[in-house]
Amino acid sequence: MTGRRDDAEEREGPVIRDKRRIDPTTGKVREPATPAPGAPAPSAPSATDSEEITDLTKQLSERTADLQRLQAEYSNYRKRVDRDRVAVREQALANVLSELLPVLDDIGRARDHDELNGGFKQVAEALEGTVSKLGLQRFGAPGEPFDPNVHEALMHSYSAEVSEPTAVQILQPGYGIGERILRPARVAVAEPSGDTEGEAETPAEAETQAETQAEAEPDVQATDED
Repeated sequence: MTGRRDDAEEREGPVIRDKRRIDPTTGKVREPATPAPGAPAPSAPSATDSEEITDLTKQLSERTADLQRLQAEYSNYRKRVDRDRVAVREQALANVLSELLPVLDDIGRARDHDELNGGFKQVAEALEGTVSKLGLQRFGAPGEPFDPNVHEALMHSYSAEVSEPTAVQILQPGYGIGERILRPARVAVAEPSGDTEGEAETPAEAETQAETQAEAEPDVQATDED
């Protein structure tokens, strides 16, 4: 009989029963299997088993927290690398475009004097189109409110035609790429012309006014009479 049982076990293969209390897939404590009718009731978990379950649960929580922290660090690293890559590209592009600004100024002056003709005109328009595709933006137009962040005042005057400091003339256009200013627009600024009564007097004006008042007032001499 023993030989037949051994032969049957060899044909069926070894039987593996997973008696672990923590499911390795879900990480949860397994529910005890329902005993078959007539089978002896399973014994209650001992104190040692409870401590083992608590320890395994604690280790699982710690490993899960480590994985979440590692994932957050990797996500922040990728964002930082992408941001640095964009900043390096913008800086390199800004350096190249800054060297082309004098050429663009020459093209603008030639256009203002009707000297942009023939092949030179085609080359100039091709260059302007290329730098525009690369993100170079030109700004500065007469009538804009003066903004020290994007304007550089080279001339100053007063005018009754403006209600606030205004760029009335663009002496040299400004250029930028994205939020970076490569060169501010160089402008002539006009401020509103107001009442000059409250303005401070110069020393010469003050002296002239004092002399006029002295001539208009009668001389008063103090005497020590009785």
